[in-house]
Order: sequence, then C-alpha cells, then structure tokens
Amino acid sequence: MSKAKAENRPLPKRFYSEASAGPSGDGWAILLDGRPVKTPERHVLAAPCETLAVEMAAEWDAQAKHIDPFTMPLTRLAHVAIDRMEAARAAAAEEIVRFAGTDLLSHRSDDPELAARQAAGWDPLLEWSAKALEAPLKSAATLLALEQPEASLAALRARAGALDNWRLTALTSAVPLLGSAVLGFALLEAEIDGELAYMLSRLDEDYQAERWGEDSEAAEAAANRKRDLLACERVFRLLDEADV
Repeated sequence: MSKAKAENRPLPKRFYSEASAGPSGDGWAILLDGRPVKTPERHVLAAPCETLAVEMAAEWDAQAKHIDPFTMPLTRLAHVAIDRMEAARAAAAEEIVRFAGTDLLSHRSDDPELAARQAAGWDPLLEWSAKALEAPLKSAATLLALEQPEASLAALRARAGALDNWRLTALTSAVPLLGSAVLGFALLEAEIDGELAYMLSRLDEDYQAERWGEDSEAAEAAANRKRDLLACERVFRLLDEADV
C-alpha cells in the first residue's frame, strides 16, 4: 500500500493520455499531452538533461487510473530540487554532516560474526573516505556517538555545499536512507553502485533476519527504501553522463 493510500488521501485521477519530455527554457520539461507539468510551487517540472526528463516522464506514463506520487521517486526528487533546495542548501549540508557524526559505518557490533561482516564491507569505504574525501572517521564497537574529527566534518560540509541543487537533493535523500554520509558520498562519486550501497546499509538488518526472520511489513518498507535509493543513484549517474 502506498503512503498516500495509507493516509486515506484520495489520489487524483489520471487526466492525460501521454507523458513525454521536451526542451524548454528550464531544461527538459515533462509534458502531459503536450502541456508542461507544474510543481507544487507552480514552477515548470523540468530536468537539467534529456535522459532524466525521459525517465521522469516514464513515471507519469506508468500511472494507471490514478496518479500516486509515492510510486514516482524521480518526480518527488525533482519537486524538492526545483521548489525547495535553493533556500535549504546550508541546512541540507548540515543534515549530511549530522549523519557523518553518527555514521552507520562508525558503529560496530560486539557480535564477532556481524563485526567481521561489518569490517569486511565497511572498512574499505572508511579508508576511501579518508583518502578521496579527506574525511577520516573513527569506528568502534559502541552505540554511543563518537567524537569525529571536526576537519573531517568540515570537509564533508564543503563537498556537500559545492554540489548543484539536483545532486544535493539526491544526496540529502540518499544519506538518511543509508544511515551513512560515507555511503551516500560513495554512491554520489560512483565508488559503489546503488545495489551495493543498499546491501552495505543493511548488514545489521540482514544478519538479524537470517537469525530470526523478517516480517512482511519490514520487507515492504525495505523495498520502498531501496526503490527511493536507486532513484537517487539514477539522478547521479544521468547527470554525470550529461555532465550537467
């Protein structure tokens, strides 16, 4: 069940026959029967590159009798990038730094088997962060917050702040989904792909599911998070390909 349906909100009916993408002054606009779509703040819904616009249009084309935004992750990211991110850039960068301060990759289990899995999957990315991002982070077998180097947090803050609105929007979405600024930046920089990022973010959950099983609601929630994460990856890669 979608989030909108779960909240008992009526979904708007599909009112168009065809969704497409076309050039506009705002980049590549999403068109419904040839007319541009507007964002909630009444801006033209447009992407910086044609390939991203085409994939956004495909989300609109995939809608059946009703339009369910919950099933349109690229469009939802676009709404934030267009309507909100310019005014929220500093806050977005701080949110990413906040996750770095309690990064998933920094907190290890005291269970030897799980700790070994964490070390194998996470240590290479902490090493990558130290070198590629100039942001070394501490790790320890503790649930308590670690005092991370301020220079590392400052480096991540600067990197986030230097991104364009679209990439910053996708990163700000990916980091909470992963519970890790390091995994988010690694996905942004194509150090890892979305499938691996998702798997590494779920080492703890998967280990527990192996031992105790996973209920259907948890599995559905995980699938939704993965869908949204892969949408963030699409934004990164399509913009990289277009060099936008």
